[in-house]
Amino acid sequence: MLFNSIDFAGFLPIVFVLYWFVANKNLKAQNLLILIASYFFYGCWDWRFLSLILFSTLIDYFVGLALNISKNKNSKKMLLSLSVVVNLGLLCFFKYFNFFIDNFNAVFLLLGRPLGISSLNIILPVGISFYTFQTMSYTIDVYKNKIEPTKNFIAFAAFVAFFPQLVAGPIERAKNFLPQFKKKRYFDYSRAVNGLKQVLWGLFKKMVIADNCAVFVDDIFLNHTDYNGSTLLIGAFFFTIQIYCDFSGYSDIAIGVSRLFGFNLMKNFAFPYFSRNIKEFWRRWHISLTTWFKDYVYIPIGGSWGSKLMQARNTIFIFVIIGFWHGAHWKFIVYGLINGLHFIPSIIKGKSKTYENVVAYKKIMPTTIEFMGMIKTFTFLVIVRVFFRANSLSDAISYLSGIFSKSLFSVPNFGNRFMALIVLILIMIFFLIEWLGRHDEYAIENLVDKRKPIYKWGVYYLLVFLIFYFSGEQQQFIYFQF
Repeated sequence: MLFNSIDFAGFLPIVFVLYWFVANKNLKAQNLLILIASYFFYGCWDWRFLSLILFSTLIDYFVGLALNISKNKNSKKMLLSLSVVVNLGLLCFFKYFNFFIDNFNAVFLLLGRPLGISSLNIILPVGISFYTFQTMSYTIDVYKNKIEPTKNFIAFAAFVAFFPQLVAGPIERAKNFLPQFKKKRYFDYSRAVNGLKQVLWGLFKKMVIADNCAVFVDDIFLNHTDYNGSTLLIGAFFFTIQIYCDFSGYSDIAIGVSRLFGFNLMKNFAFPYFSRNIKEFWRRWHISLTTWFKDYVYIPIGGSWGSKLMQARNTIFIFVIIGFWHGAHWKFIVYGLINGLHFIPSIIKGKSKTYENVVAYKKIMPTTIEFMGMIKTFTFLVIVRVFFRANSLSDAISYLSGIFSKSLFSVPNFGNRFMALIVLILIMIFFLIEWLGRHDEYAIENLVDKRKPIYKWGVYYLLVFLIFYFSGEQQQFIYFQF
């Protein structure tokens, strides 16, 4: 069931009415309703994989209780290992088993000793990379005594399977999110309105910007050898816009829907394309994932402590892991490696500008230095994202070779130039709105609230019109495949 589907448009109001008008007087009933709705929501993709979510939930629930009872340090380590091994074991089997088998076969074939091990026809469960990390962080935090384990199984199961963010995040931490299932929730009209506005903005980003970019991106990347350099560059640019609007659009919808039920999810994107360097970009992009890896992997292996060599090693390692998290393919590993290598000059120099506030904070325009930093960072992202989107590592290299050829300065040669121009105009309008609303949680949160009602509602109706006008063939969210 997709957020941008008729099914979800019918599903959400039913759950909302039952939640606030039937189960509103009983917290356990509300949590149980959330759990049932979440399992139904996920089961619409493939009900068989509900057993995986339930299994992970049971393992970590009982491991958490056992960690609280156990007083022996070795026993606690064994319990934590059980949680990590089970969760990562499931993730690795479904996501990476064939990758390792294929590469082992290739290596031994080169050595003249073919293994002949067959790969399996494995279906990747939707959202497994997200809920696995969410439930695993619970046991790690219990082990580190950062949180107390919960005895309320329904609340814990609802925390793991919460339907707005189950499939593609944000990846919530138990210490921030689980307590919300234990407190009485009251309907707040202003929060609900705020949530609906964020849902509207998320749908606009997904259905108007991302899906229209996808039409060109899919064709250009599939047939990249047929296009000249300028067209390939436009294709890479469109994909850079598409992946941001697609993924942040999902997060906006998830956060907005959560507010309708009285929950607060963490901010997952903070206007990353206005970043002045790559360090700032990764602080603003997919925040729930990058902070997860920072807290549970990067800092434990040494982080930014130690010699410059160790810092460089840790940085490259963490970005390779982040790349590999995205998929079982060498192109993602290279994507992560390139991002990690981009940090090395600043590590060697021993200095890297850290920006706390959004660019041009409380100003209309950025400085020349800030603007050039944004252009440099965005250009790097356009190029490196070719590895992310290409069908293979060899295709990515071929695609980049096509960009950096003499044909880069020729006239783009794709069809339907008029539609491409329309998409470019929409992107410019989108960036303008994002720029004007960059000080808020999301772009249109307060953008028109102080305007006259005719202007305010005019903007909202325009967004709704554009969403319906451009709603064509339903397209899945990009990060569902991760």
